[in-house]
Amino acid sequence: MTLNRSVILLILFSLASPRAFAQPGQIQAPSNLMTMKMSFSPIVKRTAPAVVNVYSRRVVRQQIDPFWSLFAGGVPRERVEQSLGSGSIVRADGVILTNHHNIAGAQEVRVATADRREWPATVLLDDARADLAVLKIETKGERLPTIAIDDASNPQVGDLVLAIGNPFGVGQTVTNGIISALARSQVKENDYAFFIQTDASINPGNSGGPLVDMNGDLIGVNTAIVSSSGASAGVGFAIPAVMAKQVVDAALSGGHVVARPWLGAKSQALTDEMAKSFGLEAPQGVVITDVWPGGSAFRAGIARGDVILSVGGEPINDDAALTYRIATRHPGDILNLQVRRAGQMRSVRLTVDSPPSTPAPDLRTIAGRNPLTGATVVNVSPASAQQYGVDPFAARGVLVTEIQGGFAQTIGVQPGDFIREINGQKVASTAELAAAVLAPANGWMIVIERNGQTITARFSG
Repeated sequence: MTLNRSVILLILFSLASPRAFAQPGQIQAPSNLMTMKMSFSPIVKRTAPAVVNVYSRRVVRQQIDPFWSLFAGGVPRERVEQSLGSGSIVRADGVILTNHHNIAGAQEVRVATADRREWPATVLLDDARADLAVLKIETKGERLPTIAIDDASNPQVGDLVLAIGNPFGVGQTVTNGIISALARSQVKENDYAFFIQTDASINPGNSGGPLVDMNGDLIGVNTAIVSSSGASAGVGFAIPAVMAKQVVDAALSGGHVVARPWLGAKSQALTDEMAKSFGLEAPQGVVITDVWPGGSAFRAGIARGDVILSVGGEPINDDAALTYRIATRHPGDILNLQVRRAGQMRSVRLTVDSPPSTPAPDLRTIAGRNPLTGATVVNVSPASAQQYGVDPFAARGVLVTEIQGGFAQTIGVQPGDFIREINGQKVASTAELAAAVLAPANGWMIVIERNGQTITARFSG
């Protein structure tokens, strides 16, 4: 038997959990065919005015082709790059949530509200690791429509959702679908990849816009798609509201980075063979491969070889799930972990803390006549490793955080590199590095670690 779309939606609404529609003071979805014509209209009318377009602009210098440089003198040309995305007004005085990649490297950010007004925006917090950013527009006392971030909800596969944004720059657009899956972690390069998957159409330009539930609340930030054509194939992903709320709260408290707790342990997902060796019927959980002395896991008695199966009652099946469950808590929170050790199950109570910041960062930019001139470096601690997105267990030496021209850029030093040695002398701090490059030398031998590979480079004096 073939059912038309209206009947299919009617069946979905009739089977939907009453928790989504019967709360006092909340929007109710239609429950019969008579109201089907305006199925999502009350929700859209409430939420769409709080959805904005986000425009960013930056000027990049581009070296012209060597052939044409014979005539143009090799002068780099300036090219304007622009980005278009979406966002949500989450506070009435003009606080806006969007994606980091919408404004990355921008020299100018502007916001267009639903009433077609344009506003210059400033960046309150830009969290590249979560791919989220918080903007602020100056409303001069005007109160703007807002959308609530529902970080306490428990979305389920099959729940109805709306995606609102500005796909391809055509203007505000609403699409509907369901939650197709939860806890997707193999989506994109993101330290806290734990996405809601939806079949609501998401296209370029939707990034940063809200994924809305049937209460009219933001439950996710639309961020990525999987598509061979670049257009929606019905596989879209949104960052969960709990992560978005954490970033917004940090911005409103005046922070420039998000203070996230840290487990103090390194883990690895179980393969089928590993699971059998641990006496598990299926590859569930992650095995602890290292523990930071004095960290949260260490104090709770977690050791190498332990298998963590759940955190706070939520199953853990890979590293991304464990990182997300810890990172979305607050320092000082107490969590219950289910751990398997030597074939026995045990419950562990663990207090999560902020990562330690020892040694102090001691941020420096290298100057003088040496191959590292122009490189900004920092001492590595668990806190600085978290800030710059590196593995503290693998971090030895000094971390390069930025390249500001100079010889360092010329020889190809990159942010994320670890400086291990200078002329045979091991480097353990930025102070040692600064002293090493100032020492008289006829040449330079520099040992760098990049993505787990050791690079040794020699330069004449």
